[in-house]
Amino acid sequence: MTTPLPPANPETPENPTRTPAPVPEPATPAAPDTLKAPETPGDVTALLATPPRAVWYRRPTLWGGAAMLCLVLGSIWYWQYRSAVNALPTYITQPVTQGNLTLTVTANGTLQPTRLINIGSELSGTVLKVNVDVNDLLKKGQVLVELDAAKLRDQILRSRAALTAANALVQQNVATVKETQASLARLEEVSRISGGKVPAKTELDVSQAAHERAVADEASARAGVADAQAALSTDEINLSKSSIRAPADGVVLTRSVDPGNAVAASLQAVTLFTVAEDLTKLRLQVYVDEANVGTVKVGQDAIFTVSAYTSRKYPARITRVAYGSTITDNVVTYLTYLDVDNRDMTLRPGMTATATITAMQRNNILLVPNPALRFTPSAAAGAASTKAGILSSLVPHGTRTTTRKSAADDASTAAARQVWVQRDGQAVPIAVMPGISDGRMTEIVSSELAAGMLVIVDQKKKVAN
Repeated sequence: MTTPLPPANPETPENPTRTPAPVPEPATPAAPDTLKAPETPGDVTALLATPPRAVWYRRPTLWGGAAMLCLVLGSIWYWQYRSAVNALPTYITQPVTQGNLTLTVTANGTLQPTRLINIGSELSGTVLKVNVDVNDLLKKGQVLVELDAAKLRDQILRSRAALTAANALVQQNVATVKETQASLARLEEVSRISGGKVPAKTELDVSQAAHERAVADEASARAGVADAQAALSTDEINLSKSSIRAPADGVVLTRSVDPGNAVAASLQAVTLFTVAEDLTKLRLQVYVDEANVGTVKVGQDAIFTVSAYTSRKYPARITRVAYGSTITDNVVTYLTYLDVDNRDMTLRPGMTATATITAMQRNNILLVPNPALRFTPSAAAGAASTKAGILSSLVPHGTRTTTRKSAADDASTAAARQVWVQRDGQAVPIAVMPGISDGRMTEIVSSELAAGMLVIVDQKKKVAN
């Protein structure tokens, strides 16, 4: 009779885990009353090698889950942070510089001679000869035009005859005066000898009146002589003016007369020639608008260009700024004169010029770009900078920067302005006092700015993805 084998891997309280039992060797026949043999040493060793159950905080599944949760939360925070950053505006900055600044005023005008002479004729007549043409150099006293003087010569002869007649009349009246004076003297002598008896008082009075009339006639005759002399002199002057002469040295600019033309002088002399006295010195006449006339003064230097020589800049100097205004197309301007040296004779009267006047010069000053003075952050930028995400409360924040009130708001002068600088990603205003500007850069007279600081000139909004 054989002993039955125990079932494989029996579950007992001593063996909680199922481990494969060693394969038993074939049993040998034993007596029916033989008992089960005790466990072998190999079974005890297998029981001791089984690892014990780990405690809960050392389980890897717990920490793996926690790490996965942290990763998810970090991804959400990073997404919200990037969305907030993308929603903030990006500021464009430029540096504050130290340098020189020149304030210029631009004006347009034309070149004119310093002295322009219009030569005309005071007399009416026919032109016999023209001796000069355009661009001819003139000398003072040179004959330019000769008029037909036949009538003038006849008038001179007539005036000379009248003068001769006037002189004869004077001599006649002189003789009459002598005659009446002698007659009056004789009557007075007779009256003295006769004791006043003869001649009669009436006769003496008549003789006295005749003498006085003779004296008056003599004075009138002498006045007639003066009148005849004046008429003769006028006719001689007119004859001299029939030959039109140059009043000064110069250059003929325009000519409007030809031989055979009839010149009719009425209330004003007819212009026959336009002469520039000296083309080596010209005058540039420009019109400065009312917005810039306050900075333009006598003695300031300027440069100008003309269309004929676009690459060349000519120097000039202001000599006069008119007080009288000129209105053109509803723009108030003031005529300004600039003297120009034209010894090389490259410039010509009438050329259109564009002048740049140096009104002010500042050296070693603080300069900011003009867009910085015009920049103001948008309201959307401030709202975006304070927007918080779902998990923003979980992330520690530093001290928030509050927008300071600009000192320019309470400034006592309207010239006070402000610029914006970027600090901790936010735009912060700084009060400034601007000076002169050239249209691109502006002088800063007093402020908290320093050379090298970056001022905001523009902003652009990022679009969140």
